[in-house]
Order: sequence, then C-alpha cells, then structure tokens
Amino acid sequence: MPVAFLGHLSGDAHGRTLLEALRADGVALDLVSVGHEPTTRAIAHVDASGGAGYEFEVEGTSAPALTADLVPHRLPAGVTALHIGTLGLALEPIASTLLDLVARERARRVVMLDPNVRPGAAPDTVYRENLRRAIAMSTIVKASEEDIAWLGAPPQARLLVVTRGQRGAFAVHEGHRVDVPAVNVDVVDTIGAGDAFGAALLAWLFHHDRATPDLDLDRAELASALEYACLAAAITCTRRGADPPTESEMAARTG
Repeated sequence: MPVAFLGHLSGDAHGRTLLEALRADGVALDLVSVGHEPTTRAIAHVDASGGAGYEFEVEGTSAPALTADLVPHRLPAGVTALHIGTLGLALEPIASTLLDLVARERARRVVMLDPNVRPGAAPDTVYRENLRRAIAMSTIVKASEEDIAWLGAPPQARLLVVTRGQRGAFAVHEGHRVDVPAVNVDVVDTIGAGDAFGAALLAWLFHHDRATPDLDLDRAELASALEYACLAAAITCTRRGADPPTESEMAARTG
C-alpha cells in the first residue's frame, strides 16, 4: 500500500541509512524533515528464546525534535490513515505535535495507535496522560497483553486489537470478540513483529476499502484481517531484526 513517513531524521550516517532504507522500500519522503541532531537509537538485547528487551538513546536526538512547524498545515488528500505511538508519545516536542495532528485529522482519517509501552522512556504520569488523550481520539488501538497490563485496563476504541504472542490475537469491535491463533514458526527473534502486525492490519483494511473513520467490520472480515496480521508478524519472527514481509511474500502464503 502507498505509505509516507512523517518524522524528523538526522543528517548523520545513521539518518542517511534510514532515508535510503525508506526510499528503497518505496516510502514517500515528502513529509520528512532532516536536522543536525544525532539519530535516535534503540538498542535491542535478544534472549535465548528470541524475545527482545530495549534501551534507548533519546536525549538531544532527532526523533523527538518533530515540532509543529515541521508538520504541513494540510495532509495530502490521499492519506487515509495515521499510525502513531511508542516513543512518539513519550517524548517532547514530538508528543504534543502528534497529539495536535491527530486532533486536527481524526474526523477525516483512520487513527491507529500502538502504545508499545516502553517503561522508563518518560515519566509514567506524562506518558499515561498522552496515551489517554491519544486513545480517546483513535479509531483503532492495537496493543500487546503487556501494554494492557501496564495501562491497567483495556482501552476503549472502535476497534481494539490485542496481540498475545504465541497465543495469537483477539479483537473487540461493535460488541463482539474474535480470536485467531498464532502462525506456528521457528522464531529467530521478535523484533518488529508487533509493528509488522499493525502494518498488515492497516494494509488489509486499505485493500478491502475498510480504512474509514467510521470503521465497520463483520466477524468474517475481522477474522480475516487478524489472520493476515498474525501471518505478517510470524514471518517477521523467522528472520533477524525488524524485517517485515513484502506483499509478494504474504501472497505466497495466503494464496
């Protein structure tokens, strides 16, 4: 699906690598700004089971430096969805910038939020308040069981999707719940699996003309979307690092 990246990158070697990776994957770069700050880094530590823990280098770096003046006053007409979350809501000034953007755009576009909670990245009270505001404006909240435990209660959204690792995922939408199992694979590591899940869910909605702010899915559609997203996450787990599948790889597995 057509994708654009809205964010602030560094002009250093890591930033140039990120730009080239985005360009190689066909991501539109019209909404990217580049500055002198060093690249924000997430350092992953993978355990014997393939699970990952993270530490972050964020102080004075590029990603948090997305200010309101770096965001266009009007998004391109073809933008159907905004995806936000994680450190973007934990750090300033990017958190305020994104919350203002969502408030401006939510009536016209799907807003998908992935809390992807990273304790310690910001003071809990600030992070929780930013998440509370974002959840209230989101069409879709996609969270892990760990995110739900940290939040203390399941978020209220038009569509709530909860990932459960090896136990698959479930969704709650319009008063009904749908569960799907995980795809059984040999796990190399889990880095990027949740992001691949969220991206595939949005892609399914886009390709089935369901990516609208008044999102309405029947049980069969919801199950199909979740199965597609679980497959994308599973494929990502079979290789090292955040390396999600291409559309052709997905098609080869889904027929």
